[in-house]
Amino acid sequence: MTFTEAFERYIARNGLVAPGERVLLTVSGGVDSMVMLSLFAESGYEVGVAHCNFQLRGAESDEDEVLVRDEAAKYGVPFYNRRFETQAEMERTGESMEMAARRLRYAWFDELSREHGYGAVAIAHHADDSIETFFINLLRGTGLRGLTGISTQLGKVIRPLMFASRKEIVEYAVARRIPFREDSSNRSTKYLRNKIRLGLIPRIREISPGFTGLMRRNLARLTDAQRFIDHGIERIRREAVSSHEGIDTIRLDRIDPAFPRDFVIYELLNSRYGFKGDVIDGLCRALDQNATGRRFYARDRVAYPDRGTIVVAPIAPDDSCTVRVDEQTRRCYCGNSMLVFERQDIDLIDSFGVPEHIAQLDAGKLSYPLTVRRWQEGDWFVPFGMTGRKKVSDYLIDAKVSMAEKQRQFVLLSGDDIVWLVGRRIDDRYRITSATDTVLRITKEIV
Repeated sequence: MTFTEAFERYIARNGLVAPGERVLLTVSGGVDSMVMLSLFAESGYEVGVAHCNFQLRGAESDEDEVLVRDEAAKYGVPFYNRRFETQAEMERTGESMEMAARRLRYAWFDELSREHGYGAVAIAHHADDSIETFFINLLRGTGLRGLTGISTQLGKVIRPLMFASRKEIVEYAVARRIPFREDSSNRSTKYLRNKIRLGLIPRIREISPGFTGLMRRNLARLTDAQRFIDHGIERIRREAVSSHEGIDTIRLDRIDPAFPRDFVIYELLNSRYGFKGDVIDGLCRALDQNATGRRFYARDRVAYPDRGTIVVAPIAPDDSCTVRVDEQTRRCYCGNSMLVFERQDIDLIDSFGVPEHIAQLDAGKLSYPLTVRRWQEGDWFVPFGMTGRKKVSDYLIDAKVSMAEKQRQFVLLSGDDIVWLVGRRIDDRYRITSATDTVLRITKEIV
């Protein structure tokens, strides 16, 4: 079977493209997406090409754009290009580069699809990407769903190269003389994915030369297991969950005691409401301690134990969204953002001048548990670089913060002290000094 035949068979077997459906190809200029363009064109699909220029690599980004434009013209297919002010967007939202770029491109793909009638959006992820995602999620901590790799289809987004390895894709490109460009950032070990791709996986392949095929089968089995679990969880949901006026109640006594309780709770709360694993772990500990009243947050939901049940409700506008942060806490929700906590030795801090969405605090001065909540009238802190205290309300007025932003403003406290006006300014009393040994680094990520 040729590579093209394998591609067509994969699309047909998984029902990725309906007969006569137009497909928007997302093409970066890298080998994966350039091969995807060649395969779709050779197979006779009606396609268009979308290219994002994030303007983050200077001339390299512009040269990528030229290559993709020229290849689209060679195949005689529509070409859409957008240049994003990615750096400015990162500064505006406090997002990481990866998160900002992802949000911008998917919003644009959706816009193009609606405007030009594309029924599917093709992304050039392949089997190796899925394997790398398995290890990323394994190292960050995840449930079974996170170990299933990258899905072949999610809504109108399809991934038609998941049948192939990176090696097979490169060999096809070389044999067909398909032009492509190598993103220089792919060689940087600054990113976790590249550390896994360039460091971990090559060493595993030395031990197990058939590693890629083995992992494909493992991921397929894990995906089947997750599907089985999803079916079972839906049966439990019908029996144990009741809804009234937008509030859901999980009756724990209706969960078979032979089932692993915490696992069932995880599946019920994660898949439907988006609660994260470490948040659910804290809720389960509260159940064990009969700590009725403690509240646990997802992006737009709050869950709390209540007399043998777990109540899940929308977050009310006047909810202070108070979250306890223990030393072992790695992340927590904070409005429409996620706070990620890392403890680092002072010698590992490579920059003391960090953007506003990152706080670096002297960990030795903090008293646990910390608290995250919405700011309140009367709150004050000592803004970094100042010696006198300032009311949070006055600081926000001086910073010309809109009313909507004020309502989304959170603070991080140690005891009664505000140590960070989240996303804006740390408290000067908790800054890093020459006497600092350990740093608590906190990153605000938009979710």
